[in-house]
Amino acid sequence: MFNTEMIDPDAGHNAFIMPTSHLLYLHGFRSSPASNKARLTAAAVAHRHPLVTWQCPALLASPRLAMDEVLQTIADWPRKSMAVVGSSLGGFYATWLAEQLDCKAVLLNPAVQPARDLAAHIGEHTMWHEPQQLFLFDATFVDELRAQEIPMISHPERYFAVIAKGDEVLDWREMSAHYPGANIKLLPAGDHALSDFDQHLDEILEFLELM
Repeated sequence: MFNTEMIDPDAGHNAFIMPTSHLLYLHGFRSSPASNKARLTAAAVAHRHPLVTWQCPALLASPRLAMDEVLQTIADWPRKSMAVVGSSLGGFYATWLAEQLDCKAVLLNPAVQPARDLAAHIGEHTMWHEPQQLFLFDATFVDELRAQEIPMISHPERYFAVIAKGDEVLDWREMSAHYPGANIKLLPAGDHALSDFDQHLDEILEFLELM
């Protein structure tokens, strides 16, 4: 079902001819590595693809510092055989990384205009999975998100998005329109959390072509 044709190596971007050896998972706003999707993905990768290097960092609240830290974490990763999975705000970050590093990306109900959407959420918040843990979403973070916006993706074949029409947080039309030509699995219902994520995991792993 996926468009995985070889790309001209002289075109200046990854030909996706190598299996994925390193996988990065990025969680969403107020989420963490303890999210259901992150844990299910980690378990599937460990069980089915034990040779794959896995990282799912706890992301800092500052978008700029979060991506700086991620780039340091994966500094030694091979660009031609790495991939990233991102959920919600993590999907926004995954898109930015895919464009910077020329790697595959799987997007789970990805935020496409987080600077606009999160401007109304400046202040102190709790973590979904650790409600005793507080963090501050500062007004300056909105500008940091705006600086990371990708107006148009460059190579649709590197993306696979799972988008739920029933998402109660983000507009499925806006999400779909942001990834023209990409591999998109559009769910007729569903929710923002992708509560039925286990039903889509096989297709995600198929797209990633893990070693």
